[in-house]
Order: sequence, then structure tokens, then C-alpha cells
Amino acid sequence: METTSTPTHCPYCALQCGMNVSPTPGGGVEVLERPDFPVNRGALCGKGRTAPVLLSSAVRLTSPLVRSGGELVPASWEEALDRVSAGLSAARTAYGPDACGVFGGGGLTNEKAYALGKFARVVLGTSQIDYNGRFCMSSAAAAGTKAFGLDRGLPFPLEDIPRTGCVILVGSNLAETMPPSLRFFSELRDNGGTLIVVDPRRTRTAEQADLHLAPRPGTDLALALGLLHLVVAEGRTDEEYIRERTAGWEEARASAMAHWPEHVERITGVSVPQLREAVRLFCEPEAAMVLTARGPEQQSKGTDTVGAWINLCLATGRVGRPLSGYGCLTGQGNGQGGREHGQKADQLPGYRKLTDPAARRHVAEVWGVDADSLPGPGRSAYELLDALGTDIRALLLMGSNPVVSAPHAGHVEERLRSLDFLAVADVVLSETAALADVVLPVTQWAEETGTTTNLEGRVLLRRQAVTPPDGVRSDLEVLHGLAARLGVEKGFPTDPEEVFGELRRASAGGLADYSGITYRRLAEENGVFWPCPEVVEGATSVGSVDDGPADPGEAAVHPGTPRLFLDRFPTEDGRARFVAVTHRGLAEEPDEEYPLLLTTGRVVSQYQSGAQTRRVPELNTAAPGPFVELHPRLAARLGAAEGDPVAVVSRRGRAVAPARITTGIRPDTVFMPFHWPGEGRANTLTNPALDPTSRMPEFKACAVRVEAVRS
Repeated sequence: METTSTPTHCPYCALQCGMNVSPTPGGGVEVLERPDFPVNRGALCGKGRTAPVLLSSAVRLTSPLVRSGGELVPASWEEALDRVSAGLSAARTAYGPDACGVFGGGGLTNEKAYALGKFARVVLGTSQIDYNGRFCMSSAAAAGTKAFGLDRGLPFPLEDIPRTGCVILVGSNLAETMPPSLRFFSELRDNGGTLIVVDPRRTRTAEQADLHLAPRPGTDLALALGLLHLVVAEGRTDEEYIRERTAGWEEARASAMAHWPEHVERITGVSVPQLREAVRLFCEPEAAMVLTARGPEQQSKGTDTVGAWINLCLATGRVGRPLSGYGCLTGQGNGQGGREHGQKADQLPGYRKLTDPAARRHVAEVWGVDADSLPGPGRSAYELLDALGTDIRALLLMGSNPVVSAPHAGHVEERLRSLDFLAVADVVLSETAALADVVLPVTQWAEETGTTTNLEGRVLLRRQAVTPPDGVRSDLEVLHGLAARLGVEKGFPTDPEEVFGELRRASAGGLADYSGITYRRLAEENGVFWPCPEVVEGATSVGSVDDGPADPGEAAVHPGTPRLFLDRFPTEDGRARFVAVTHRGLAEEPDEEYPLLLTTGRVVSQYQSGAQTRRVPELNTAAPGPFVELHPRLAARLGAAEGDPVAVVSRRGRAVAPARITTGIRPDTVFMPFHWPGEGRANTLTNPALDPTSRMPEFKACAVRVEAVRS
């Protein structure tokens, strides 16, 4: 039997690891190494290796489902789409366009995210669209935009990490969340560089560190300010860089100086000697980086917290220099591209602002509509979910499972149940899909072609490797069918390359300019970094491109931009902005009734809400269910032994799971992974308090008590 192998990318995290998909003699599919792709160089984690399991008809949806007599029953596509269009039309007719909501996902391809945003604004005329990526990296995006004028997860390729001198990794357990990336940090240390990990838990990642700082959850802002105080006090600032490339330093400096080391030690629990050692390790090398993840970002002050870490980088002259900078480790598979092309409440394609008249005119012209017809910004993700059943009466949801993943999840589940109409497009019958009036089975990673943008800003081509089962359609086909039923016959093609061509035009001239990127280039070049205008007239006009100029007077194909900010920042004056911030407490601090802090996160063998990975036997064997990680002293007070059920109680609800006892967590903190529904659902407990800028909920810290569960 002759077999062919299709190069493509993993469906899970933002590394978007390269892999080859090949048919097997028994009619199945296997994943093979693809060593030519530079991000993972052939390495795959267990999730990537087992991804073909989800292609089986035995574990995924293969027929539309409609609710009849309280149950979901199989139906034809015509009936299902008719019901969805009728449900959306009824809400719009009775209550107006904003009674229709649209909720997307950070796992949707760029083409799907683009089409979904266009569908909401052109077909439904609603402002009420957002996506689950708001829960992932929105605080880092907001802080990066404030400081640099641009948000891209990493402003440099991962391959730069082993060649820098020091990395401060804040709130990331990448050894479990994106294991293939750990090799870059191991190589950093092999090359003589140092790794500092900031995390309340001694995770697998923290065990690799030269220095582990374990602050109290929610105090990362004070920690960053304390480090900057020491940088100033020890004369380690780069005054020439500050003078020539930044603005706002005096205000930021004054704010940092109010956070002296002993004060920061009392707030964070990190000792003054550790603070001084961190500053020494970070400042002594010629090059260094700070990378943040969900730990500092998923807070009600997440934007300010990330801003404080950016200030540390700017004050030491680290941003926009070779092998240095600030970066965000984006989480979801297309978390970067998903926030660039219009499924976010306040954005249009190309990372344009929905409130910018010029942006509205440009995109409206591409779409063939009047700019005045485009609605303004809508609610952020949690606010949209909170409005279900009241202001929003019908919801179209694609690629998300908020019953498990949203904060205050019990409340969100109630809001979903209160809708007049709910339609869900998904690969599997998730906990959210099980509540729907109509469920639409859609194609997944290996069954379709499309682009994603990984955490480096590298746009990638996922290629179709297998034929989807009968009864399954792509999300683009779903939107095409719904648009036609709702009176818009043109403008929603089903061919992903055609959609990408329109996305290129819509993004042209925007911050996230994809106009110079084509499917052919993506296939030939192993991805292209944005911004990438269609051509460069005369010479490379993007000052941050580290390639040589074109011949004078000639139009050149833009090479893409792997490294940002090397010459200037995309702000009005070309300077980066310090932002003066000051520490403040959590939205919900511990008290007598709830004396502990809960923090949440992931485990290596499950992904996000677990809707897909919980259907893979090998992954379930490795991580069969939720647990509560607690310190031995806390366990002793409770009289709880390893494996005993314990209850974690917050002001929003109660979750029960087995105890996992470890000295790797602070005595004042407990940890739960958030992949499971039911009584062990961690997000039953989490606090939906929002960051005032990013509208990010405070997933990472809330006040709880822990109780032994007696039989």
C-alpha cells in the first residue's frame, strides 16, 4: 500500500507544532514527526500524538442534532440550518439586532474567525460578539498595545530564547502546557544562560529554574515593581535607551520607588535576597527577556501587572534589541490570529479598532457595505455571557465550551439555559453543546485547510489530510448557509483560500497586515511572520525587519517580520511608553470565612475545557480527573490524606475532588486544574471580577475555604 504524508499542524496549543499526517493500512490515521518545522523540530506532546483519535466517528459528532421533546435527536442539515436561522431571526425581529449574540473561539482558524466577525456585523447587524480568547491573553494584549503600539505574543522567534542571557518566566508552567517548547529553555541553560520562574507552585517548569520565586497569588504586580525599584536603586537602568527610545519614565520610576524591597517582601512573601538575586541575574547579561503567561494576566489588575513587567524590560533597555524583549506566551491554538481579524468585541480585521472611522471605511469597502451600517463595540466575553437570557436572547456559539471554561461557571450555565435559542457548532458534544437547541457537527484540523497564527506571530498553513465523515460540514459552510437564509446571498464563500484572500485585503494597512501572505508562501516558507504588507516599495519600509533593503526603486516582496521594534515602535513618535502603575490587592482577598487562595491551571494530558482530550483514552489514563493540590500543613489541619475527597468552597459555589498533597505549593494556597465538569469543576469557584482595561476575569486567585468530606 502506497501512503502519502501531509504536512500540517497540531490542533492544540499556540506552538502549533508541525506534524505529518499519514493514513495507516487499517484505514486509520497516524501522526509522524516533522523535523523541518523550527518550533518543535519533530517533538510532540501526548496530546499532539493522540490527536487522530478525535477523527474517529466513534468519538465525534457526525450528524446535526435538534431538540425535540427535551432531547437532542438527529436531523438533516437543511432542518438544522433552518432552525438556526429561524431562532436568530425571531430574536432580532422581537428585540433588535443586539438580541443576537455570537461567541467564538481561539481555536478557530483565521478564515473562520474573520468570517464569524463579518457574519455578526453584516448579516446579524449585532455588536454582541466576543470569544474565549478574552479569557487567555487579553491583559497582555492591552498592556503591549499601551507600551508598544502593537500586540503580538512574541516579538521574536522562539529560536532566540537559547541565545539570550536570562529569561524571567512569569506564571507559566510550559513544561505541562506546551512541553515541546521546554527544549528552548533547556538549551538556554546549556548555553550558560539562566532561567527565573515566578509561580506560587513548584511546578515541573519551576524545577528547571536557576531561581524560583513563589509569590502569593495576585501579587505579581508588587513583585515586578519591587524588582524595578532595585534596578533603579542599584544603578542598573539604561539611561541612554530610556532617553532615546521611551517616554513616561519619570512617572513610572516614581511609582516603582514606592515599592521598596522590604515592603514587597511583606506583600509577596518573596525574600529580599531573592529579589536582589533576580535583579542580578536579569541585569548582568547583555541580553534578557521577560515572558508572561496566564498567571499574571488572569487577574483583575492583569493589564497593570503585565505593564509593570514591560516597564522592567524598558528600564533596562531590553525591548527592540537583539535577543531581548518582552513576550506573552499565547495559550490557544489560534489565540493570536483569533484576536486579530474581527471576532473580538472591539476589533475589525487587521487588528483595526472598531471605533476608528478610517478602519471602518476600509473594511466596509472590502465587505461592500456602508461603513455606517457596522455596529460599534459590544460586550466583552464574560459580560456577553452574563447578559444571556436578558438583553441577549439568541446565541450562535462556535468552538468554545463556557459551561466548563468560564469563570463563575454555574452562573454562566444558568444564563445559557435561560436563552430563547442556542445553536452550537462543534466537533464533539461538549457540555455547552448538550444545552443547545441545535448542534452543528463541523470539520476539524486534519479535515480542512486553513491558517493559524502561532505565539510567535508566525502565520501557518494547516492542510487537509483526510476526508471528513459524511454528515459533517465546515464552519465556513455553516456561515454560508446561515447567511443565505438570513438574506445575504454573497460574501460568505466556503473555500478557505478565497476567504483568506479577502482577509488579506481587509487587513492591508492594519497593524496585523497579512496582505503579503499567500497560501503558496506559507507552504514554501514554513510560515510567514506578520506584519507582512503585499509589497515593499523601494526598500523594506518596516523598520523592524532584520533583513536587508531591496534594490532602490524596485518593488520587493516583503519578507515578513520575525523581529519587531528593532528600529522604532509603531507609535506616533516611534517611542515605547512606560505606564505608571501601583500595586493593589485582589478583587477578593481572604478573610475569616474564606482564609485561603485558590489558583487554577492545566495539566499536561488535558487541554482547556477538556471537551476533546477527555475523549482520548490514553490522555484520560494519565489524567483521569480533577484534584485539589494542598500543602501538608493544610492537609494535616483538615485531617485529609492523599486521595481523600475535599471540598473547596468560594462565595460562588462548591467543588469536590481528591486531595493531592505536596510541598510544592504555598501553605496559604490551593490549586485545581480546570479541565473537568461536574462536582470537580474548578470554574464553579472562580471570580468573574474584570480587569478595567482588558475585561479579563480574575481566574488566578479567589478566596476559598477547604473542608474535609466525611463519608
